[in-house]
Amino acid sequence: MTDLLLQSYDFDLPVELIASRPVADRHSSKLLIYNEASGEVIHTHYHKIGDYLPQGSTLVFNRSRVFPCRLIGRKPSGGEAEVFVLSLLSENGMYPAMLRAAGKRRVGDEFVFEGLKARLEVVKGDGTFLISFDASHENLISKLETIGKIPIPPYIRNGESDEEDKKTYQTVYAQETGSVAAPTAGLHFSQELLRDLENQGHKLATLTLHVGAGTFAPVKAENILEHKMHEEFYSIDEKNLKLIQEARFRVAVGTTSLRTLESAWTENGVQFDVKQGFKGTSIFLHPGKDVNSIDALVTNFHLPKSSLIMLVSSLIGRQKVLELYKLAIENKYRFFSYGDGMLILRDPARRHNSFRD
Repeated sequence: MTDLLLQSYDFDLPVELIASRPVADRHSSKLLIYNEASGEVIHTHYHKIGDYLPQGSTLVFNRSRVFPCRLIGRKPSGGEAEVFVLSLLSENGMYPAMLRAAGKRRVGDEFVFEGLKARLEVVKGDGTFLISFDASHENLISKLETIGKIPIPPYIRNGESDEEDKKTYQTVYAQETGSVAAPTAGLHFSQELLRDLENQGHKLATLTLHVGAGTFAPVKAENILEHKMHEEFYSIDEKNLKLIQEARFRVAVGTTSLRTLESAWTENGVQFDVKQGFKGTSIFLHPGKDVNSIDALVTNFHLPKSSLIMLVSSLIGRQKVLELYKLAIENKYRFFSYGDGMLILRDPARRHNSFRD
């Protein structure tokens, strides 16, 4: 079926519609609303999103915080080197990382940064490495905040971040440090908008999924069923689990929130053992996969042929997603991480998904 072909998720995007910076006020981004039941499309802005949600909706946000994980330094020989720390979840004092430096990578290689030294401990077979640092975990996090660079995606200013990105490439509600990419749908929500939503009677719940570098990884398999998702780790605390379970209309803010909710979905609804800490997931949502955990999704406009556009297609079908993207392009919506977004209100009668094209 065409839904399973990588090429079927391609589309042409004028380069001028790729947002290089966010709008001045987060909640002023444009919002395309699609009501699946009626077929209606509305063009508005994020600060009005609460007006289009059923009374007493529960919005679920990913509170993971992006950390400055790119370290630019040198080898002892003087050659340039870059270490991209993939996760702050250490394994016997070693951290997964990607390396960029001249020459072959060998165990024992060292890399020097401003007041910090890294050592290559394990060469893994998947292009990643395990790295140790001459700093405690707490000191490492502190050093990264000082000398590290925010890892903006390569399609934004060629991936070169600056001090401004440390503020703008972060949600206002971020709490738990651990992501190497922002849950970008949440970038549209200001503190003012969050207060407005609560004043309207909507509820706000949070969970944590630490976004890995695999979020940048392109889908290469011609049959998308052969694509393997990277593993990410999520948790839900007791208070927020209760809010999520009791939601009468559940809205996932972003694909990471949806992937978490769907990973925790059982025949008894969303379940999570709050005592176990973090749990891994490599869930891949695409047309043909049932999505049971949400009534609506807030999401950005994603890259062609990406796993994220396939995820959105799992809700409303590939053809409808491409139709909405075409409409967004015609109306000059801004695309990708710093761009605009949309709210998808699902048709309750079609909650159990199937191939729709």
